Amino acid sequence: MLNKIFRAKSFQFGEGAISGYIACLLAVLCFLGVLSFHFPQYLTTPELRANYNVDFLRQLLFVCLVIAASLGLLNFVRNRNKRLGAFAWFFVIISIALGGHKVEVLDFEDSTFYLGMDWFILDLLGSTLIFILIEKLIPHRKFQAVLRPQWQGDLNHFFVNHLLVGIVLLITNVFIHQTFAWAVYEDLQAFIADMPFFLQLFSIVLVADIAQYVMHRLYHEVPVLWRFHAVHHSAKHMDWLAGSRQHILELIVTRSLVLTPIFLLGFSKEIIDMYVIIVGLQAVFNHANVQLKFGWFKYIIVTPQFHHWHHASDEAAIDRNYAAHFAFLDYLLGTAVKSQPQWPDEYGVVGDYVPDGMYKQQLFPFRSVWRMLRKKLKKPT
Repeated sequence: MLNKIFRAKSFQFGEGAISGYIACLLAVLCFLGVLSFHFPQYLTTPELRANYNVDFLRQLLFVCLVIAASLGLLNFVRNRNKRLGAFAWFFVIISIALGGHKVEVLDFEDSTFYLGMDWFILDLLGSTLIFILIEKLIPHRKFQAVLRPQWQGDLNHFFVNHLLVGIVLLITNVFIHQTFAWAVYEDLQAFIADMPFFLQLFSIVLVADIAQYVMHRLYHEVPVLWRFHAVHHSAKHMDWLAGSRQHILELIVTRSLVLTPIFLLGFSKEIIDMYVIIVGLQAVFNHANVQLKFGWFKYIIVTPQFHHWHHASDEAAIDRNYAAHFAFLDYLLGTAVKSQPQWPDEYGVVGDYVPDGMYKQQLFPFRSVWRMLRKKLKKPT
């Protein structure tokens, strides 16, 4: 049904399609915001919740409801296809019926289990406003549509992976503390704590990137692990949303292994929070459909051009450009793409064997590994 409602098409001002898509986005976010007011202990992130200005959020929710309803109405008037307006008004009406911006927040106890709905809302709204604008101002592929093919599946990945961030962090935290607590060296942690702020920030990003590089290379070189990572590489169009296409088990395993050395080295919460912001922004930016010239700096940090080559289906790019933050790691270790055009021609998995759609992509590794095992078992000894 969503495919019919959000069918990709070229945007033309005055037809009502642009207003319809904006109305749908705001209406859904308003609905999720109302639910977060009803169940803050389960749907909101404790660290974010402690810094909220509730009155401001109520006013913001009210304004967004008004805008969503108005743009939905505009879609009815200007667009022959009324699905977008109807979809937006459906969620506006439900949001108002559930109390809208006037929902009272009663006293509650913090819950160990939470979905992080507020983080999802802020991340989606911020990413949409910032990165779509950047992609339109300085695009690499100028004629790539905002709603390019397979965008619905990637939005589903975005939704699931970001909503489960609380669970992922909980699993990661438990795994690290129960498995590696014996390896904590207090003198080393004290040395790290005495380092200047920016040196600590550089160190945490470098340590995380080294761990990520090792894990990323294993995903490419171990066939069983590749089946999970192939989901991420199956995107044939690169933009800010493409980076969200990731198998949930890969997300959990990678987060756990990358955060393990960070835990052992004893970085402070403030430094870790800064790292989380950096990794979030750089991950989205490096997948984005943007073209910026970085000069010699492109040999130091990972840029969109550098990471696009990692996703390329060109033979010269296979198993190259593993780093997530510092490109110099690939140049030092001999895994950087060299002597190629500025940008690749095609993206995706060679052979295009990964199915489309989030649900099929989440099941794909298990089915694929099972087929591999069956073939091995059938071979005569």
